[in-house]
Formats: sequence, structure tokens, C-alpha cells
Amino acid sequence: MIDTRCVDERTGSKAPWVTKLAPKGLTVSRVNRFFILLIAAMLNLGCYAVPENGAVSQKAEQIAEKSASDIKAKGKDETKAVHLRHGVDESAGGLSAYIVTISNATFYLEKEGGGLSSMLDTDGVDWIGFHNVAGSGWKGEYRGFPNAIHKQDGSYFHAMNAGTEPSSSRVTIETPEHVQIVFTSDNGKWQANWDFYPDRCDFTMTKVSPGYHYWVQYEGVPGGLMDESDFWYNSADNQRHPINESFIGDLPSPEWFAFGDANSPRMLYLLHHEDDLQRGAELAPEQSEDKYPDNYVSRPYMTVLGFGRSNKDKFLNTPRRFSLGFVESTGYESLEKTVNHLIAQ
Repeated sequence: MIDTRCVDERTGSKAPWVTKLAPKGLTVSRVNRFFILLIAAMLNLGCYAVPENGAVSQKAEQIAEKSASDIKAKGKDETKAVHLRHGVDESAGGLSAYIVTISNATFYLEKEGGGLSSMLDTDGVDWIGFHNVAGSGWKGEYRGFPNAIHKQDGSYFHAMNAGTEPSSSRVTIETPEHVQIVFTSDNGKWQANWDFYPDRCDFTMTKVSPGYHYWVQYEGVPGGLMDESDFWYNSADNQRHPINESFIGDLPSPEWFAFGDANSPRMLYLLHHEDDLQRGAELAPEQSEDKYPDNYVSRPYMTVLGFGRSNKDKFLNTPRRFSLGFVESTGYESLEKTVNHLIAQ
């Protein structure tokens, strides 16, 4: 069927809407002229509506300034945000990893083993230096954090090497201010939370296999390489110690350790939120006078710091929380301030 409205318009007949709109006595051509004059008048008025004294330019500048301010503010927010992506840690041997970026660090959390394989500062320097080459020992396969469960109803929460048993994981929180990843050992006896915030990472052992114990360790390379330019601080005093000096004893509460490099403008800190001396005494009361649950010793190619560790003995058997991150300073006062801030939270 042909649309008769189109035929009317093409033949120039008067369409119904024109009849309704046209005032009495006006022909179609007069209606057309009427609308043309009306539109011209409106355009003419619009030209004279331009504000005087450059008000338009001033307004445009204000909008531009506001946009720039918004972008700058957004940029500041983004530097504080926590970003999660999925990829591989090439330096660790191409292992799959959760890659979490915070304000001043990037963490590579190996997906199968459940431990950190790399921790990069803002200069791209890796303070862990794990890789999975069998037989590399202190030069690679032993490194990581927290390296917590070793031959204690399994071996878990270490970047995957020949001696690590697998775990499953799931992302339970993912917001701009907080990412949480939960790991569960394949035997179901151990569980831990990784919580990433804009300023740090927290590791919390949330489930412990009954009758077994663990430790939490930093085995890495301060400033990217273990050498004589490295040093450490801890909660026992305010003195800087050379990296090859050992610490054998219980750290005073709040228990923390920090590592630095003379060639780096920052330090890596590790904080144990609960004091473990009492727990150590409960585990081995007859040895509490001469057994200490915190050790630090240097190896030729990596640090060996163990919270809840004495020699090769493990002392922790309850849920515990640990924080680690970078302090953009090499002074004791900055460390103390950071630790006190975290403890107060």
C-alpha cells in the first residue's frame, strides 16, 4: 500500500497538520514565510545574547581549571589505590601470579604455592628475588615470603618450588582500597589471607593444622642484591646494624624488623602484630629460658629472618597477622612512626 501522506507532500496538497497550525486567512506559502521569519528572528536574538566583557572565555577558563583540578585529584586518588591483575612472574620462572600494585610497591603472589615470589619498589627493584630453578638454593628457590609451613602437615605458602605443595585460592575482596586473596592448602588443614592496602600488605594465618607449628620468614635480597651495603634495624634498639650481624633472641613488642641498602632511599619493614614470647613459653615451657622465638641470620645470598623461629624449630600455632611494606626513608624515626601507626589501627 502506498503511504498517501507522502503522495500529498510530493503533489503539494495541503497536509492536515498545516491546516491545523495555520491561522485563518493564511495560505500554505504564507505559513512557510511565517515560520522562516520566526526562525530568523530567534537566530538574531541568539547572536545578541552573547555575554559582554569576555564572559564566555572566562567561563571556559573556569571549566578548564575545574577539569584540570579534577584530573589532578583523581590522579592522587589513583596513586593510593590498590590494583589487581593476573599475569606471570617472568623472573620467577614464568609462574602464574596475582600482580597487586599499591602506592609504592608491586607484589607478585604466586598462584599455586601461595607465597610472594617478587616485591618491587617504585624503582623496579625486586627485594625478594625468587626463582624456581631446582638446586639454586639461597640464590633463588629458597627465597620468598612468608615461607611459613615447612614439613608440618605439608609444606605450604611459599612460591612454588620443588618442595612446595599446592594450594587453591580465590579473590574475596576487590575494591580500589582493598584486595583480599584467600589461600587454602590442598589438604584443607591450613588457610591464610592476603590483604593488600594502599600502603602495605598483610599476611594472616587464619587456620592452623591442630598439633602443628609454623614460622613466618623473609628470605630475600635488600635493595635487589645481598651485599655489604645492606643493613637492618629492629625493635630491640635504634641502631643500624650491618647485614651480616645476626640477631638471636625474642624481639621486644611490637616485634618488627627492617632491611635497607645504602644505595636505596627506602627500607622494607616487617611487623608481627602479636608478641610471640608468651606463646613460645607455652609451647616449650621447660626451654623458655634458653629458646628464643625470633632469629635473624645472613646467608651468602639472602636474608633469613624468622618470626617464631629458633634455629630450625617453629613456634607459632595460632592465627597471627604480619604486615610488610616500604618506608620511603632510611631513618629509624620513620620506621618507628610507621609501626606505631599500624599498631594503632
